[in-house]
Amino acid sequence: MSMRSLATVAALAGAAFAAPAPAKTTDVSATTTTLLATATNKAFGLNDAAKQAGKLWFGTAVDIPGTGEAQDKFYFREFKSPHDFGEATPANIMKFDATEPEQNSFNFTGGDYFLDVAEQYGKQVRCHNLIWQSQLPNWVNNPATPWTNKTLSKVLVNHVTNLVEHFGDRCYSWDVVNEAFADSPAGDYQKNVWFNNIGPEYVPMAFAAAQKVIEKNGLKVKLYYNDYNIESPGAKTTAALNLVSELKGRGIQIDGVGLESHFIVGSTPSYHQQLQTKRAFVREGVEVVITELDVRATLPPSAAEQTQQVQDYYDSVKSCVDVAGCVGIVVWDFDDTYSWVPSTFAGQGYADLFFQPHGANHPLVKKAAYDGVLEALTGAAEGV
Repeated sequence: MSMRSLATVAALAGAAFAAPAPAKTTDVSATTTTLLATATNKAFGLNDAAKQAGKLWFGTAVDIPGTGEAQDKFYFREFKSPHDFGEATPANIMKFDATEPEQNSFNFTGGDYFLDVAEQYGKQVRCHNLIWQSQLPNWVNNPATPWTNKTLSKVLVNHVTNLVEHFGDRCYSWDVVNEAFADSPAGDYQKNVWFNNIGPEYVPMAFAAAQKVIEKNGLKVKLYYNDYNIESPGAKTTAALNLVSELKGRGIQIDGVGLESHFIVGSTPSYHQQLQTKRAFVREGVEVVITELDVRATLPPSAAEQTQQVQDYYDSVKSCVDVAGCVGIVVWDFDDTYSWVPSTFAGQGYADLFFQPHGANHPLVKKAAYDGVLEALTGAAEGV
């Protein structure tokens, strides 16, 4: 994105909105002064632009049902918009602790509700996730009898089988295994309950179990590996590439890789780094999706940091636009009020494309970052 374009965004912002006064709210992001509010209209949005660019959708993760998001009419109105969001990812309701709270006792109520809502508003769904080291029920983390390779393998296969079978083709894809690789040493397997008892074979085991259900039931759902810090070249990215190659070499189905893309203002991988990585995965014979995009800043962000955030969002989205095998972009929620960032990274936030100047249950405002994403989607693609 050119500096001329960034200057234009800033100028539009000044014409459209005065900086809002901070409101009393429990949400730290909503108190941030926004200098670069967007001036775009509502007639053409991110999903429209993504589809025009040849992608399947522009989407968002949402934490529905049972949270404040579902009760906030202003938030929900924006989520429903077909112009901005053509895909929805369940942030938590399909994870292990929500779907199998007791061993072999499954609860699909929340997941079914989520899919009902998504389908009502014409959104495809990336189902998330089957096997991860976090958000596990107590019976997995603290078993009455210590796990063995055999007993925990049976649990893993049973969980994967039941979820893929129940939700079927209502899911565009499943994140079969989430975040298997470590940051330090980069590319090693995370030491978690699955790895500690089954070893690295737990990953192919999960994919093979999902594949078996797909073949048995004639499903079309795609199978993904999903991780963070694999958006630019490095040891962790190499490990993920090797995993794709290994699964394919063993005849185990893997259709895609999710690049989470949780970034930091000013430290976001460059357009060329992200482009290079996406191309590398596509060369391995899989599609890619940006699955959890947000760009966080230290609070309150300066005008320079807000401008840099626009560039970081632009570079990330443009890297997908310019790779034919990158089929879509998903942000990890779209409104600062409901962002996971402030509660996870103390003193940080302002990560999303919208904010609510006066807090929850008040109108949303598009940030300049929204315009950066829109420009990336509507600009001329450089091709692969």
